[in-house]
Amino acid sequence: MQVQFFGAAQMVTGSKHLITTPNGTKILLDCGLVQGHVENREDLNRHFGFDPKEIDYLILSHAHIDHSGLIPRLVSEGFEGIIFCTPATKSLCEIMLMDSAHIQTADLKYINKRRAKKGLSAIEPLYTQEDAQKAISFMEELGYDEHLKIDSEVTLCFNDAGHLLGSAIVNLDIRNKDNKVCKITFSGDIGRYKDPILRDPQAFRQCDYLICESTYGDRLHPQIEDAEKELLDLIEDTCVNRKGKLIIPAFSVDRTQEIIYILDKAVNEGRMPDIKVFVDSPLSVKATGIMRQHQECYREDFLEYAHKDKDPFGFKNLKYITEVEESKALNDFKEPCIIISASGMAEAGRIKHHIANAIENPKNTILMVGYCTPESLGGKLKNGEKLVRIFGEEFGVKAEVRSMDYYSAHADYNEIFTWLKCQNKKKIKHIFLVHGETKTQDIFKGKFEEHGYHNISIPYLREKVELSF
Repeated sequence: MQVQFFGAAQMVTGSKHLITTPNGTKILLDCGLVQGHVENREDLNRHFGFDPKEIDYLILSHAHIDHSGLIPRLVSEGFEGIIFCTPATKSLCEIMLMDSAHIQTADLKYINKRRAKKGLSAIEPLYTQEDAQKAISFMEELGYDEHLKIDSEVTLCFNDAGHLLGSAIVNLDIRNKDNKVCKITFSGDIGRYKDPILRDPQAFRQCDYLICESTYGDRLHPQIEDAEKELLDLIEDTCVNRKGKLIIPAFSVDRTQEIIYILDKAVNEGRMPDIKVFVDSPLSVKATGIMRQHQECYREDFLEYAHKDKDPFGFKNLKYITEVEESKALNDFKEPCIIISASGMAEAGRIKHHIANAIENPKNTILMVGYCTPESLGGKLKNGEKLVRIFGEEFGVKAEVRSMDYYSAHADYNEIFTWLKCQNKKKIKHIFLVHGETKTQDIFKGKFEEHGYHNISIPYLREKVELSF
């Protein structure tokens, strides 16, 4: 039996791991788009390194595009198997994959106009909205803690990863002809403990092999006694005292809703200043609707709050924006306000326009609330760069830039070791670290060894490893 790593290998994007069982069944774990400033990104997204027609099953840990975003291309190139995911993941993919296809088509219109002027041929999108719709039709739902025998060899079970609505820890029990069972666990992305909305990461059955994410494997999230108070203090300082705008780049799913929920509570408790809040992202609007539908993912205290407040994602002064003209009008909005918009790394979408409009005014604040790759616009702002390029134009960073990493959806290394307390470390044969920057993974590997784990490796792209029973 083998596992081969076709993405998120020594990088934080493009999750794809291929398991080949003793009978030759091919199971792909995730099929993510390679995002950001990654060398050979275009080639990696256009060429899988394996034949999609040969894949029997795709098991999707969650809906984030760096885990799901190449599924429509896989289908367009001949995949005809079953895609297993949780109900909430399927709901999110229905909007996120369509949005991804739309963005590609829109971006290429501009790029291809420039190519045509240079006499260059047009670039085709990775996939179309029709491909995305077809991909959704292949998805079959499996709830948390259910055991499904997907064929004579393989049993699948999902546990809640607490990272994103519907996110799952993937457990595969693979039986060989001698009736021996190999237990493989893929972490997907592990979430935080005490998330305001989502449940804590769940314990999982003992595994033999662990494929583990390592996004924050070299750091700890700040321990803040009252993160909500710090956010409200920042709103007071920016919008009340300085009469400025607070610009928050936030991922459309979960982080946006988490911030809205915090503000909703503040409104109900009389702690929120009388200022307007705009959520400027069509995808965020749709995602908020889906969040309302999947209460099976909520933690108990949020369910109790939602029972009292029938709409924890809506309050006076909150306006959801979908139309382009309304978004553009915010540039001329003179009152102090909060603008929440995607993407979280400030690499695409309407948020880049809002940052460009606000960045040179010292009254304003740009608040980063999650993980950003170092080369992204969000990463450059977090790292204190004083001159950044947006839409090909240089801007001086005069607005205040703040970072609140405790709103990140990724577990830090202590939280991952807390999650792993359910395991007998001596029974784990091998741990593969994926979905992290190489320097981070080197440090994380050392921390695993300090905790008494053994046989930890950092696979390189397309590395193939034999697994034993």
